[in-house]
Amino acid sequence: MLKRKIEKELLKWKNKKDKMCLVVKGARQVGKTYIIDKFARENYSNYIYMNFDEMPSYKDIFKGDLDTETIIKQITLNVPNVNLVPNETIIFLDEIQNCPRARTALKFLSIDKRFDVIASSSLLGINYKEVPSFPVGYVENFEMHSLDFEEFLWANGISNSGIDLLREYFEKDEEVPIATHNKMMNLFREYIVVGGMPRVVNEYVSTHDFSKVLKMQRDIIDNYLDDIAKYAISSEKSKVRECFLSIPKQLAKDYKKFQYTVVDKRGSAKRFARSLMWLYDAGIVSYCYNLRNPELPLEGNSINNQFKIYMNDTGLLVAMLEEGSQKDIIDGNLGIYKGAIYENIIADIFNKLGKKLYYFEYRNRLEMDFIIRYKGKVTAVEVKSAENTKAKSMTSIIQNWKVQQGIKFSSKNLSGNEVVKNYPLYMSMFLE
Repeated sequence: MLKRKIEKELLKWKNKKDKMCLVVKGARQVGKTYIIDKFARENYSNYIYMNFDEMPSYKDIFKGDLDTETIIKQITLNVPNVNLVPNETIIFLDEIQNCPRARTALKFLSIDKRFDVIASSSLLGINYKEVPSFPVGYVENFEMHSLDFEEFLWANGISNSGIDLLREYFEKDEEVPIATHNKMMNLFREYIVVGGMPRVVNEYVSTHDFSKVLKMQRDIIDNYLDDIAKYAISSEKSKVRECFLSIPKQLAKDYKKFQYTVVDKRGSAKRFARSLMWLYDAGIVSYCYNLRNPELPLEGNSINNQFKIYMNDTGLLVAMLEEGSQKDIIDGNLGIYKGAIYENIIADIFNKLGKKLYYFEYRNRLEMDFIIRYKGKVTAVEVKSAENTKAKSMTSIIQNWKVQQGIKFSSKNLSGNEVVKNYPLYMSMFLE
């Protein structure tokens, strides 16, 4: 059984005195249903589960008036064996994107407060026009991702005390003992290949069979393509699919800015921007925006039409590459994809830490992989796939722009000075 950080967040939510309904959002197959179901069974004496995908008839509960009394009556009529006991009952509305009126009903359930309510949403296929009104101010949102690196370490038997020891080396700027460093780099490369999808991680931990891992990942990719065919509007289906399949090619370029002409020779923002946003809304990809100037506030300096696109699970990105890519990563040999894979894993880790993604490119002469706010300062981040940490861009951006410090991630052990730190790739999980 995989340990997930969201379990603590769900308990915090349960113990709030004045809680609102909770909506857990995330891509397909990141484990939303499993973890909420587990939480509900372990913490409530009465549990009502409604899945609008499996049982479309449950939508009828929300067809009439949306006051709480009417909803309660409809639940007792339509859901077998219910026991609605105030303050002891949780209602789990799974795949709520398939019932727009249930989204609106969350407002009234939040106001009523007799029952705890959690909804899960993948955002696939939601028709915003069909939602009478969104429960703004009456719902708490939580975004769930696939397993982060720390959760992957837990799954592989690394204890909290072991991770805390690594954190001490990070905070004290001390080299990690070589045996520990090598073990962590091996686990990090495995995380790149396996990714964080719960079923995939379970398979890997149980069998350590990379061929089974790859088969399962490609099944997930096929499921994503099926979702595109099912949920994207008719005029967008083929364009969303083309955008999705172009991601490895986009990241393989030296110049990684997303280019619509890579999707199609006649590609343009007018033609494909909406399709790309569909992938973002579905939780499959993240945007990383270029900055006019690498200075605070970063969002105020971002350029909306200049961005890179990263997959939200690097294991799935690797599975989209040709046969043998898994072994190449484990062996440290990836050719043109090397930089793309390592950039994507750092973007994935930053995203799971809640950091918005930015980069800086200036007149094709200077490019910095990421720009973040870290310890209150503008920080340049460069990602290297090997131990070579020499970087002209890092020196230039600190000398010539308002960048106060730099971080280089590589397979090299911890080193550096007060201005530029060299961290091993696995320590990226500590940049909270």
